[in-house]
Amino acid sequence: MSFPKQVRLVEVGPRDGLQNESSVSSGAKIQLIDLLSAAGHQYIEAGAFVSPKWVPQMADSAQVFAGIKRHHGVTYAALTPNLQGYAAAKAAGATEVAIFGAASEAFSQKNINCSVAESLQRFAPVLEAAKADGIKVRGYVSCVVGCPYQGEVTPSDVAFVAKALLDMGCYEISLGDTIGVGTPAKVNAMLDAVLAVVPKEQLAVHFHDTYGQALTNIYVALSRGIAVIDSAVAGLGGCPYAAGASGNVATEDVVYLLNGLGIAHGVDLTLLAQAGWFITRELGKQPSSKVGLALQAKCSQTS
Repeated sequence: MSFPKQVRLVEVGPRDGLQNESSVSSGAKIQLIDLLSAAGHQYIEAGAFVSPKWVPQMADSAQVFAGIKRHHGVTYAALTPNLQGYAAAKAAGATEVAIFGAASEAFSQKNINCSVAESLQRFAPVLEAAKADGIKVRGYVSCVVGCPYQGEVTPSDVAFVAKALLDMGCYEISLGDTIGVGTPAKVNAMLDAVLAVVPKEQLAVHFHDTYGQALTNIYVALSRGIAVIDSAVAGLGGCPYAAGASGNVATEDVVYLLNGLGIAHGVDLTLLAQAGWFITRELGKQPSSKVGLALQAKCSQTS
């Protein structure tokens, strides 16, 4: 088994995490992003330029981008589902943008009221504008192993959407287990299909921890040579399709795993945990990260 020597962590807590939490102030979001930058993150998804009617937690993304202390060499990205969102992200100074498609027809119809093929067509203007502006575009594929509406998702459907996003101009494709139902066997089958059409160097994984399988699935992806992992500090974000379930895999837990495997990533675990403690205090909750909780208990014992 051969693991990558180095992994790039994509921190999605300020966007994918906080959009599924109760609202926090713009100041707290800015402080969180600054703490994540100081911890060594090279890629932070800092906000989303979407309709505030649908995602009110992201309505202040322009103010957040204006307030952060930008570190040299750090990518501050934004989710942009359409041309209007792209224009707003560009104006706010986002250094990269992301678009998202679903591998499930039922999910696409329920969430954006169109087919998977139609959703991909809607992204064409965003990719054209970004190419003209020299801004890189990252593509997300949702529901890569399961869908809350149709159940199982066929690996070939995931491969189709991933290849379509790549062909449209996305430089990297993030494979998202949106409802956290993945297991090693299912993930391996999905990766077999995707790796046949998309090089591993252009893939990332994005696992939710609804059933406690995220780290195991990340281990599987690492064993397949995938070297980009999405995660959220403190395990921010719930799963809207499973009441009470945890959401994104916690960055602290991923970093602890990578440290144990001797895989470089550039993030300071202590500073990262402190960022998690800060934002969970703001939210009035405990971190979902087991590593964050263990370090917190350890610090309280020694202080």
